[in-house]
Amino acid sequence: MPAKDTYHDAVKNALIKDGWTITADPYTIKYEELQLFADLLAERVVEAQRDGEQIIVEIKSFLSRSQMRDFESALGQYIVYRTLLKYILPGSKIYLGIGQDIYQSFFAQKAIKLVVEENNILLVVVNLNKEEIVQWIS
Repeated sequence: MPAKDTYHDAVKNALIKDGWTITADPYTIKYEELQLFADLLAERVVEAQRDGEQIIVEIKSFLSRSQMRDFESALGQYIVYRTLLKYILPGSKIYLGIGQDIYQSFFAQKAIKLVVEENNILLVVVNLNKEEIVQWIS
């Protein structure tokens, strides 16, 4: 199992504050011969729906010397996870969990926005100090 991301607990606490129940930490994605680990599986029961919603959150800190390299790695991982989840957990959504600071600096660049939009990357942006969700981007 991989090590937890630097901001793992802050994102997890933000989801809990937002009404989500963490049901797996980490969540094992098993398909055929592959076994991968996404950071969190969370559920929220919506009154109008008996089953509620289920999301997977892959948390990324972007703390290395190259934010672009971190982004390339996160993008590839996200696409692999999303593809497999389509078959093993249909109806769920996968989000990339990121800090507000990296969202406002790195993700605000036009080229990065284009890549995010073209690849339908869902984001959950968290104020890491307050451990609160600032924005859901679908």
